[in-house]
Amino acid sequence: MKLCYTIISVIGVSVNLLAIVILLRGKCGLSSCTTRYLVAMATADLLVIITEVILWRISDYYFPGSFLEITPVCCVIFVLLRAATDCSVWFTITFTFDRFVAICYQKLKTKYCTEKTAAVVLATTCILLCFKNIPFYFVYEPEEIMNNVPWGCNLKPSLFIEPGWVGFDWFDTVLTPLFPFASILFLNALTVRHILVASRVRKGLRGQSKGENRSDPEMESRRKSMILLFTISGSFILLWLVFVINFLYYNMRGTDPEDYNNSEYIFREFGLMLRSLNCCTNTFIYGVTQSKFREQLKSMIKYPVTSIIRLINEQNN
Repeated sequence: MKLCYTIISVIGVSVNLLAIVILLRGKCGLSSCTTRYLVAMATADLLVIITEVILWRISDYYFPGSFLEITPVCCVIFVLLRAATDCSVWFTITFTFDRFVAICYQKLKTKYCTEKTAAVVLATTCILLCFKNIPFYFVYEPEEIMNNVPWGCNLKPSLFIEPGWVGFDWFDTVLTPLFPFASILFLNALTVRHILVASRVRKGLRGQSKGENRSDPEMESRRKSMILLFTISGSFILLWLVFVINFLYYNMRGTDPEDYNNSEYIFREFGLMLRSLNCCTNTFIYGVTQSKFREQLKSMIKYPVTSIIRLINEQNN
């Protein structure tokens, strides 16, 4: 687990920083609205890697006994990682809805799919999710108290017994990721239906149904948006699926995850690892689906090498 999370942290920080820098340069051929959503998603993913993977999962391996293990500190870290995870998920939802509007409702697109609207939606979503996660500060208790300082974080037994905490746990998981699962599938289904209908209509109008083969710039633009949308949302669903199955499993059986046997524990940890891995995939998706993003990525990778070669040549001359 230590090695896997270490690899995820290195890859996650690197690729998300790369994505943020490339997208902020604005040379990827994307609209300012889409760029804002993608930057927000990359930033949220980066925060998940920092808070959950680095500060929560592996800090104990590399910095045992550090101040990060003081109970109030690790409680704050837990609140931050929960907020970052929620933002990562819900920014995917807001992006999916934005692309749904852009593809399916051309009249609404001019009013909704703007940089200003994106900023308002993202800021509102982030603020609400941060407030929603404040109760998580109180789910842990100290493992021990040394010199009047509480150390470690143990889940309170009441978390799985008291109706209030059980209800909050259900509300939290329905909000992230059960409702996003359903929303993404629903919006993508409507988007596919609209594209298929629109494609048939436009082919008929342009005479393609009779065998003519002329390019359609509008349908090509929609196709690229659809590919980007479906790869991002599909990756999210696949990588969160094991975590959702585990949640349903321990709630239906009434089992405390702390009492899992070896196979159940491995399945749970595998789900958590895939959830973290979800924060590393979007940059690769951009690289595969967006040609201009690939060009910018190659340029950034080549720049240090070309700069060193140029410097060496100048010194030799």
